Amino acid sequence: QYVPHLKYVIATADNRKDAFDEQADVYITNIDAATWLAQQKPAFLKRFSHLVIDESTAYKHHTSQRSKAIGKIAKYFDVRRNLSGSPNPNGMCDLWHQVKLLDDGKRLGPSFFAFRSAVCTPVQTGPMPNHVRWEDRDGAELAVMGLLKDITIRHVLEQCLDMPENIMYPVEFRMPSRHLAHYIKMEADAIMRIRDHKVSAVNGAVLYGKLQQIASGAVYDETGKHVVVDTGRYELIADLVEQRPHSLVFFQWEHQRNELAAEFTKRGLSFAVVDGESTDRERNQFVEYFQKGFYRVGLLHPKSAGHGLTLTRATASIWASPTVNAEWWVQANRRAYRAGQKLRTETIVVVAKNTIDEKTFASCMSKDMKMSNLLRELAA
Repeated sequence: QYVPHLKYVIATADNRKDAFDEQADVYITNIDAATWLAQQKPAFLKRFSHLVIDESTAYKHHTSQRSKAIGKIAKYFDVRRNLSGSPNPNGMCDLWHQVKLLDDGKRLGPSFFAFRSAVCTPVQTGPMPNHVRWEDRDGAELAVMGLLKDITIRHVLEQCLDMPENIMYPVEFRMPSRHLAHYIKMEADAIMRIRDHKVSAVNGAVLYGKLQQIASGAVYDETGKHVVVDTGRYELIADLVEQRPHSLVFFQWEHQRNELAAEFTKRGLSFAVVDGESTDRERNQFVEYFQKGFYRVGLLHPKSAGHGLTLTRATASIWASPTVNAEWWVQANRRAYRAGQKLRTETIVVVAKNTIDEKTFASCMSKDMKMSNLLRELAA
């Protein structure tokens, strides 16, 4: 609507070849189209002058198939742009490939491993050589910011639009004694039984995940089946939903989705689910119906519904459990708090007291702060 003189076409998996055969000024396609584009002949790619990558963190892993594909075609474009509201969700290393797509390695170097060694320190997390976590060195952010300032422009939502207030706060969940006993047993021994189900963890990473699940109210056993530990958390979340006109509830595990859906159904709360099993058509239909007020709740997985959807009918974003994924956190919270929102909004995180939830929530907030600092300094 802002450039009516430009003709555009939308290329999906169903019509991609026909769409690119049309004469147009702008061709809009999705992330996975990169692999298809990389298979085209150079003459095809030389038709274009500008490459604009929205949500560029989709290509932050330089070894992924789609990252290799976008890297292959980027050289054919004279002008390249990346768009992202969460450029470094896990640290400085997330920036390397995104920046290389823009300048062919001029600023952060042509080698990922050389860049990682320069800005990160390895921390051993287990007995094997590959059990390593790379942590940002002190001062790495400032050094990288200095290299990227000349190619960075930042637009802050609140500086561009008059936005109603958004407040973020945790809601404490206190586990009942039996629930807490299961959690303590798993934390101490990395193994426990719930009725006829055995739950165990072979290493620290698995134990972390199992403790998160137990705190959430259910956990997968050794056969892959889930067993409910306690329903109190689902009831608390449903209480929060009932106190608000329209809400988005973000879940992390299939069992969490299923138990929340059962609780919403029991209370007569209209809802729809968007997750990895949803088709593009189902996602689009959900957005339309939710915005019209047909659903009280959107029950969403942040990976599947955290980008691109406008859900301003909601006045609350409720996290059933805290996430350690800062990109999911930032992007999902912008589904309701975005352009078009007319009402005051809330971002609520349910946190089980004295559990791994508190560490997870703190870690996410720390990563979010690092991203905010990076964006603020880049545009200073």
